[in-house]
Amino acid sequence: MRTTAPRRRARRTLAGAGAAVVLLAGAVTGCSSGGSGDRGERGAQAAPRWNTAPASIAAVGDSITRGFDACSVLADCPEASWATGNDPAVRSLATRLLGDAEAPARSWNYAVTGSRMADLPGQLASAAAHKPDLVTVMVGSNDACRPTASSMTPVADFRTGFEKALADLRAASPASQVYVSSVPDLQRLWEQGKDLPMVRQIWKLGICQSMLADPLSATTGATARREQVRARVVEYNEVLREVCGKDALCRYDGGAVFQYPFAADQLSRWDWFHPGKDGQARLAELAHRQVTAAEPLR
Repeated sequence: MRTTAPRRRARRTLAGAGAAVVLLAGAVTGCSSGGSGDRGERGAQAAPRWNTAPASIAAVGDSITRGFDACSVLADCPEASWATGNDPAVRSLATRLLGDAEAPARSWNYAVTGSRMADLPGQLASAAAHKPDLVTVMVGSNDACRPTASSMTPVADFRTGFEKALADLRAASPASQVYVSSVPDLQRLWEQGKDLPMVRQIWKLGICQSMLADPLSATTGATARREQVRARVVEYNEVLREVCGKDALCRYDGGAVFQYPFAADQLSRWDWFHPGKDGQARLAELAHRQVTAAEPLR
């Protein structure tokens, strides 16, 4: 028997409605059963957030972080350290973040005078044992400050050392944040003291000869040597920036220390090369500004 047009239209309408119900039911079933789309949303993890108020700090690095020559000649002065010291004239990063009462118990300084990048993994291993909220890193000056420019640490070795050190820290203390200071501009430090006879005599004792040897010499060789050392420092800082940039919980200072115009009165009165207490205070100020910023400063 032939179906009338109205009946055919009715059947098509019912069929379309049924299909819509089936599709809707399938969509609902897929959501409620944890389909692939739902797993994707649940499985996605938000990137770690930088904590601007860390409750514990460990410091690693070289003589600058030990406060070398800040208080007396040829001696460490950790109480004047920009990172963990308790000298009120410096107001270290630890003091600024934790307060005078908490800083001594919640901060640790594993920096060692004379250290180079090759020494960083061992220092970070000691720091990681405390599971600190924040680790400060300032290293590289001694990799450039060698007896000769040719004996400076190769850039490739510097990179390998930093990558290993940071990877080891991540394995031992995954949640620790890392603040990485740029290497200071050693040529600027040479400029501050080269014209003072007493300073030149002190530098002859062996301080950073790759930069400070023959401080008044303007020969092509001496000028090229100083420029080579400065260029190596720039390369080290680029390594620090690149490697740190691959870690969500690492913050490089954007070259703040390298660019800071240290004046003579901010340097040690014993060697005119290491930061004195005023210079240490400036380092603490720069670090505090970076660590407490909601986003990295550039």
